[in-house]
Order: sequence, then C-alpha cells, then structure tokens
Amino acid sequence: MKAEATLERLSGETKSFLSFKLAEEHFTIPVMKIMEILEVPKITKVPQSPNFLVGVINLRGAVLPVIDTRIKFGMSQIQYTINTCILVLSIEVNDEELVVGALVDSVSEVFELDEDKIKPTPTIATKYRADYIQGMIQENDHFMMVLNIDKVFSSNDLESISESKGMPIKED
Repeated sequence: MKAEATLERLSGETKSFLSFKLAEEHFTIPVMKIMEILEVPKITKVPQSPNFLVGVINLRGAVLPVIDTRIKFGMSQIQYTINTCILVLSIEVNDEELVVGALVDSVSEVFELDEDKIKPTPTIATKYRADYIQGMIQENDHFMMVLNIDKVFSSNDLESISESKGMPIKED
C-alpha cells in the first residue's frame, strides 16, 4: 500500500530539467542531479583509461573524472567548441554518491515539467541502451530523451575510472 501511495504522490509532480545536445540529439536530466556547469578547462589525460574517459580536472582541489558523453553513447568524438561544457553530476551507484563530469556539446535550457508529461520509452530497439532512457518528452517537432543518469554511468564504468585515477597522470 505504501508504494502505491508514493507513486500517486509523485504522479504529476513538477520538476526542473536541463536539456542539452549531443550532435543533433536532444537529451534532458533532472536539475537536482547537476551540481554545476563548467567551461572546458585543460583536461589531464589518464594513461590506460577507458576510451570514454577524457581525463581528469581539478575541481576546487578534488580530482574530477571527465567522461565524453558522445563516446559513451557510441557517437564520434569532435573538436570542442565555445558551447562545449562539462556538467558536474552527482550520481548514485550502489548506494554511493559519486561526482563525475559529463562532456556535452551544448546546454540548451532549464525548464519545468509535470512528470506525467514524460512519455514511456518506445519498446522497439533504439540506438541507446533502454536502461539509459527513462522516457521521452515531445517538444514542438522533436523528442527529448530523459536520461536515467545513474544508469548511464554503470558501476563497472566507475570502477574503471577509479582504477584509472590511481595511475600516473600524463599531461597533454
């Protein structure tokens, strides 16, 4: 009974989302997952790290791993533009809160949305893993994918990053 009451309470709840682009694809994540948005600073490469790990940056004295979200989603890597930025995300993996940077092509907007406006993910195959996508939002003539950012960065990925962080760092 408690679970049903919780679901009813969450139904129709208005939340804030941030939309961003990777290539021509539009994505969105809840604002509560974003700690800050950074311009792309000098990124220090980490030898023998996973291909999606661009490297690490110094974030107020802490080492922040930076993941190229394009590579994570099977897209090609591109040159950074003035719009390229890093979303500093607080994600939960195995009941532990971790902070990672996600490199995105551009940030579009912050908007409010009733959660009941999020449509279910299509059951047909998409080019992204089904557990990455929480749902879809239709905006004018295009759809935005609502990401389950905790699932996008799996525990295996984060273990790889943790192992890489312990290795010697190589400057560009």
